Amino acid sequence: MAGSIPRTFIDDLLTRVDIVDVIDSRVPLKKAGKSFKACCPFHNEKSPSFTVSPDKQLYHCFGCGASGSVIRFLMDYEHMEFVEAVEDLAKTAGVEVPYEGPNRPKQNTSKLFELHELMEQVSHFYTSQLNVHLQKAQAVEYLKKRGLSGQTVKAFDIGYAPPGWDNLLKKFGNNPQTVKQLVDTGMLVVKDNGKTYDRFRERIMFPIRDRRGRVIAFGGRIIDEGVPKYLNSPETEIFHKSYELYGLNAVIKAGSAKENILVVEGYMDVVSLANCGVNNAVATLGTAITEQHIQILVKQSNTIVFCFDGDAAGEKAAWRALETSLAYLQKGMQFKFMFLPDGEDPDTMVSQLGADGFNELVAQAKPLSDFMLERLLEQADYRTIDGQANLIEKARPMIGKLPKGGFANLMVGRLAKYIQMSEQELMWQLNSGEALGQNMPQPRRSIKKLQSEKPSTIKLAIAMLLEKPDLALDVDNPQKLKNLLVPGVVLLHDLLVFIQENPNITTGALLERWRNTEEGRFLPKILNWEHHVPESGFEDEFVAAIDALKRQLKDQELEDLLNRSKLNPLSVEDKQKLSKLMAEIVG
Repeated sequence: MAGSIPRTFIDDLLTRVDIVDVIDSRVPLKKAGKSFKACCPFHNEKSPSFTVSPDKQLYHCFGCGASGSVIRFLMDYEHMEFVEAVEDLAKTAGVEVPYEGPNRPKQNTSKLFELHELMEQVSHFYTSQLNVHLQKAQAVEYLKKRGLSGQTVKAFDIGYAPPGWDNLLKKFGNNPQTVKQLVDTGMLVVKDNGKTYDRFRERIMFPIRDRRGRVIAFGGRIIDEGVPKYLNSPETEIFHKSYELYGLNAVIKAGSAKENILVVEGYMDVVSLANCGVNNAVATLGTAITEQHIQILVKQSNTIVFCFDGDAAGEKAAWRALETSLAYLQKGMQFKFMFLPDGEDPDTMVSQLGADGFNELVAQAKPLSDFMLERLLEQADYRTIDGQANLIEKARPMIGKLPKGGFANLMVGRLAKYIQMSEQELMWQLNSGEALGQNMPQPRRSIKKLQSEKPSTIKLAIAMLLEKPDLALDVDNPQKLKNLLVPGVVLLHDLLVFIQENPNITTGALLERWRNTEEGRFLPKILNWEHHVPESGFEDEFVAAIDALKRQLKDQELEDLLNRSKLNPLSVEDKQKLSKLMAEIVG
């Protein structure tokens, strides 16, 4: 791939750096047996559940589930891009990053750096205009009318885009390269005739910063009446609104997400709340809540409160946020929903109630379970048989998104009371996809089968291999296993072959090797799976698993030969193979 970093370099780099040293310089670690511990930097906790293993070169939090290699840690903790994290580690190790292909990422990284620098200069320009421009009075009066203090205006770097179509061109357009960068960042708009003009004019300007504090875009609020009232930067190379939350950098910097993070709908709400002392709010940027937003939020706090208007549009947006959040209801994670009275927004409510009064409202927000149940019951008349069947159909996709465990079971229990059905029978209905009234096996037996179903041999082998990679070194001819027609065998084969080719590979390096692949999404989950095999029994259990797979392969080959013999006579070679397989299986 052009402009990529060779995989072999990344593998070598991970052997040169020590994950303990890298993390300890940012999050102080304490020795705990063979590993090191600390309170997790990705969520709020009082007792340390964040573990770093020098043997595996891996970090894992038993509280929020965050885990990965040292590269993943830098990406999440320092909010770096992948290339930035690799370059940072390479600098630590005293080596230079090689690049493949003509389009070197180092040039791209330099370009992005220049764009961020330019956007910071533009932000300074707008803040200066709020202080020195001859027509600043209207903007200053607007901010005072909104009740914003000078301290708040300064904290959020709020500025002013004055009247005129070429203010940025006059300030920064001294060379074609800078003009192109202003176009690339969306600050200048190109007309059909090729000429450019300022996107933002006569607006209060809010710089939008990413998690690292870099200016990546702007939001502009018109001062007088006009449309659009709020105008955001377009999507650019450095701004992707589905991945960004206004105010998150300030929340992270202030450490104000300990109790919860409040998600509101606009950046003016964030600023007004902070102005009154509520410093844990963030806002989406013209989009509904996305899965990327949720992934970011759950790393910062274990309680997320969504704040919406109490009208139909607000409830619709809240329901979409609920659906997006379901898959992230891991142990200890909470999502809540707060609905404001008609005609009110966070700005007006906090002005009326003050920080303490507003926080009391936040504390009364509905838990996800209550909101979900209320909406489901509104959509189906559970007092009739047809309504109960309809309720099951509406609940099925929702329950299906929940992680297995206590929360899902409790939701099924609450629904069962309304449907007048046992929990086991409802669980079977939700899992089976069968409609009410059809012939179905006994629910109790089906549930028992589901609960007692043993994990696959493949999954067990991969789990032990991830924890102790050198188990692969004693597997003979792993290539043959690839012929086995069972799910996951290709991944097991690839792991075995790769480890045998790289005998000193660590767990962290394995996860990094498969990062951003379809299989790589499941490796951390398998690694964190509780298989209950003691470390002292790994070798015997792993050998037994591989032997079982080899026996399964022989059974598969035997069945294939027997089926083929029914259609056509076997060749001499196949007959000999059949005799050998039968002798091995019988023996």
